[in-house]
Amino acid sequence: MRFEVPQFIEIEDKIFGPFTWKQFVYLGGGVGFAVVLFVTTSFLFFVFLGVPVAALAAALAFYPVNNRPFSIFLESMFGFYKKNRMYYWRRKSNVVYKQTNASELGEPSTLVQPVSGKNNINSLSRKLELNSLEGEK
Repeated sequence: MRFEVPQFIEIEDKIFGPFTWKQFVYLGGGVGFAVVLFVTTSFLFFVFLGVPVAALAAALAFYPVNNRPFSIFLESMFGFYKKNRMYYWRRKSNVVYKQTNASELGEPSTLVQPVSGKNNINSLSRKLELNSLEGEK
C-alpha cells in the first residue's frame, strides 16, 4: 500500500486570497482597531495611536526577522527583558592591566631573551616556567 508523503509542510496554506490565516487575523485586527479609533476619536488621537497599531499589524503579518515570523521575534524580545539574568562574572574594576616597573617593586628586572635553534619553543617555555617559579618564592 502506498502513501503520499506531504512535501511543503513549512509553507502555510493561503486561505483568504493571497493571505494565510495568521496574516488575515493580524491585518483584520489592526485595521479594525484603526477604523474604530478613526470613527470614535479625533483625527490627532487616531494618528498617534491608530497608525502605530496598524503598522504593528502589518509587521506581524508580513515582516520576517531572520526568516522567522515577527511574532516570534516580539515574543523573544519581551521574554529577554522580562526574565531574570544570572551573572557568573563581573569585572570589579575598569583597569585590566597596570604596568609596573621592576625598579618600583624593588626586584631585579629579568627579561627572557629569544633562543635560536631547534628547541626554541621548548627552551622558551622552560625559561618562562623557571621565571614564574622564582617569582612565587
